[in-house]
Amino acid sequence: MQEFKCHKISEGIVTGEVLISKDDFCFYLVDPKTGVVIEKQHCLYGQCIANKILVFPNGKGSSVVQADGMYQLKMTGMEPKGMIIKNPDTTLVASAIIMEAPLVDKAEAAFYETIKDGDIITLNATEGRITWEGER
Repeated sequence: MQEFKCHKISEGIVTGEVLISKDDFCFYLVDPKTGVVIEKQHCLYGQCIANKILVFPNGKGSSVVQADGMYQLKMTGMEPKGMIIKNPDTTLVASAIIMEAPLVDKAEAAFYETIKDGDIITLNATEGRITWEGER
């Protein structure tokens, strides 16, 4: 078990499997019925984000597109459990708070060096901690 500091944006505590995106992320380009990424050029194309802790560099898309995408996923239960972002934007921050989705930024550099797809972590956004539970 290893712990990393981060900065709370939207509070909440969740435990789940990590899914890492090297590409910027637009929630509108996820099928709200399945949680599968439908953006063909995206590194997560064909993968499901539902119930995962999504790690990504930036959001992308207009405010309406991002907010609507997150809302549609939440209404169908296909949203990620939590999110860790390197560079948050106002739209993503506001949407996460409204949707009550745990969201953090400013994770320690060691977090990005340690974590890989499929690892299990506890994201304690409320207290600004990420605990690596180990490999799946």
